[in-house]
Order: sequence, then structure tokens, then C-alpha cells
Amino acid sequence: MRRDYGRQIPCEWQAMSRVFSALGDEHRQRILLLFEGGERLNVGQIAEVSTLARSTVSHHLKTLREAEVLRSEKVGKEVFFWVNTPFLEECLGNVLRYLQESA
Repeated sequence: MRRDYGRQIPCEWQAMSRVFSALGDEHRQRILLLFEGGERLNVGQIAEVSTLARSTVSHHLKTLREAEVLRSEKVGKEVFFWVNTPFLEECLGNVLRYLQESA
């Protein structure tokens, strides 16, 4: 067992707590799973297939965007969201590398 519990979390791990917190909610997981590869969706499209109110979907999208799980862009009056694949690959890759090195 490593005895240095008090050591600082490595830089490459610091974003992961936000990602795991954001993905700890079942509704946010369901929202993430709506996206197909490279797809951009707006709040209305997501709310249309969800059991949640549009305002609740907006709240979940904000949480996912702030955790960098999703990216967004305003086009006219609509905001479109898409999965931040490179960021998630990096974060989850850090966990995978740790597990592989610890085996």
C-alpha cells in the first residue's frame, strides 16, 4: 500500500473529479448516451426524447458543459452541444494507465 495519502492529486487527474461527479447522475448519463458520433444536439432535441422538463435538461447540460464532458456553441438562438471526446479520452485514459501500471 502507498502511504502518501496526503500528497497532491496529479495535474492530469484534477479534472476527473468534475467528470465523475457530472456523470454520477443517471439523467446526465442518459443525456450523454443520446449523442451519436460527432452529433450536435440542442436542448429542445434532448428534452423531446427525455422524461425531463426542458429547464431540467438545461440544468443537466450546464453541469456536463462545466465539467467539460460536453462542449457547446451558440448558433443563432440555439445552443448546440456535443461530446468532448478528446477530453474524455484523456481523463479516462489517465485512469486506465494508472490501473495498468498498478496491475
